[in-house]
Amino acid sequence: MNGLAKTLLAFLVCAGTAWAGGKPTVKAVFASRDVPLNTDASTAFWRSAGIASLEKDTQGKDVPNFHAEVRMRWTKDSLYFLFICPYDELYLKPAPTTRQETNELWNWDVAEVFISANFRDIKLYKEFEVSPQGEWVDLDIDLHKPHHEVGWTWNSGFEKTARIDSAAHRWYAALRIPFSAIDHRSPKAGNTFRMNLFLSEGPSSNHREVTWQPPMSSTFHTPERFGLLKLVNEKQ
Repeated sequence: MNGLAKTLLAFLVCAGTAWAGGKPTVKAVFASRDVPLNTDASTAFWRSAGIASLEKDTQGKDVPNFHAEVRMRWTKDSLYFLFICPYDELYLKPAPTTRQETNELWNWDVAEVFISANFRDIKLYKEFEVSPQGEWVDLDIDLHKPHHEVGWTWNSGFEKTARIDSAAHRWYAALRIPFSAIDHRSPKAGNTFRMNLFLSEGPSSNHREVTWQPPMSSTFHTPERFGLLKLVNEKQ
C-alpha cells in the first residue's frame, strides 16, 4: 500500500469513528438477574437504569411543558425498557385486547422502540409498541419493501405490561425484549444498537408526537436519524 493509499485509509477510519462517536448515545445498565416485569419506577431495578429523555417533536422543537423518560436495563438474556409518560388527554382504542397483537396500534396513544444491531443496512430494524392499556404489536421492518407494515406478522416473543395513573396524569409501559429477537451476538458490555424512541399522545384535536431523536420528517421511519444504545456494566 503506497503512502497516499495509507493516508486515505486512515482518513476514512477516523471519519467513520467520528461519525459513530457523534451519534447521541444512551446506556442500558446491566442487571445480574431477570426480574418480574413491572412499571414501578421506584424499585431498585429501575432506579439503577440508564435514562433517555423525550422532550422534542418530530421537527426537533421542544414540546411545551412535557418531559417523558425511558429507563433501560439489560441482563444476559433480555433488554428492558420502562416508559414514564405524562399526558393531558388519553386517546385509547375501544375494546382493547392484550391476548393478541393489535395491528395499526400506532393510530392511538402508544410508546415505541425502534432498534437494530444491523449497522450495514439501516433500513432493517425491529419495532415494538405498547399502549397505555397494555395492547401491543411488534414488527420486523424492512424499508426496502413498499409496504413495510406487513412486518407486523413477525413475533418476537417480547413481554409487556402497562398501567395508567389517572390521578397523576401519567402512564407507564414496561417491555422485556429477548436479545435473540434483535441480535445474533451474545450480549456483553460495549455492544451497541441503532435505536430511537417515540410517544404518540392525544386525539387529533390535541395530538402530539414526542421523540428521543427527532426524525426531521413526517414519519418516524427515518433510520438515518436514529441514535445509539450502548450496553454498560454500571450506571455512569
